[in-house]
Amino acid sequence: MNNPTERLEPHLANALSNTSTRAAAATALDALTLYGETFASRVLLGTARYPSLQALTDSVAAAQPGMLTVALRRQISGTGDVNAGFFDVLKQGTVPLLPNTAGCHSVREAVNTALMAREVFATDWIKLELIGDDYTLQPDPLGLVEAATQLIREGFKVLPYCTEDLVVGRKLLDVGCQALMPWGAPIGTGKGIVNPYGLRMLRERLPDVPLIVDAGLGLPSHACQVMEWGFDGVLLNTAVSQATFPARMAGAFAAATQAGRTAWLAGPMPERDTAHPSTAVVGTPFWHHAGTQP
Repeated sequence: MNNPTERLEPHLANALSNTSTRAAAATALDALTLYGETFASRVLLGTARYPSLQALTDSVAAAQPGMLTVALRRQISGTGDVNAGFFDVLKQGTVPLLPNTAGCHSVREAVNTALMAREVFATDWIKLELIGDDYTLQPDPLGLVEAATQLIREGFKVLPYCTEDLVVGRKLLDVGCQALMPWGAPIGTGKGIVNPYGLRMLRERLPDVPLIVDAGLGLPSHACQVMEWGFDGVLLNTAVSQATFPARMAGAFAAATQAGRTAWLAGPMPERDTAHPSTAVVGTPFWHHAGTQP
């Protein structure tokens, strides 16, 4: 009996043999849904700053992301040969593209970039980035709402990059956004979640809104943590592209994201301030019972 399951009770062996099938089915039923569309993965992957096109394609294969983000303005500013290869890779793939307005500092810039991106990539999806501070790369909350309002009117499916500010989040929802992308930490820092209270409060106050944590995640454990809190997905770029082995890190993030989602669906035990025995009192020696001396 080389197979360990053959030594088990028949019903248990059958259960174990079907585990992978049930897990795959559960994942398919629990798909990420944005603007009424479903996606195969809760990981969204950025395409910037990889050491090579091969590293990018390997990372996409490892992560199997639901969407790939691409910054139109940054690609236009690059060299022609590099851009040609980059865009060829994107067009040949089957992963849906999510253009973004990275590098924009005004409402006009962001809206014009989104309009160009729609022409180039033939999609109404846009990740709206509007930077208000060059040092922290913190989003401009006032401009973000104004830009989102204009883009929604233009028929875009807007995914706004924002902070954990609940009031700003509600204003973005009021103008027509159907999902939010709050940061975990400033872009590219890899610090993980710098304001756990604020982020968890956002999740608690907006229980029915898709929330994808974007920016600041550096380790797979960071992704697993926010998924355990009930967030709907994560967007990664620097944490993967700047890893020593990007494809390995992409795979690790994908596994951690799914593990966190599965844990949240399983219903984690409540956290307690005092110790509780994990074994039952019944059946233990009488001298272990409270108040009894041996």
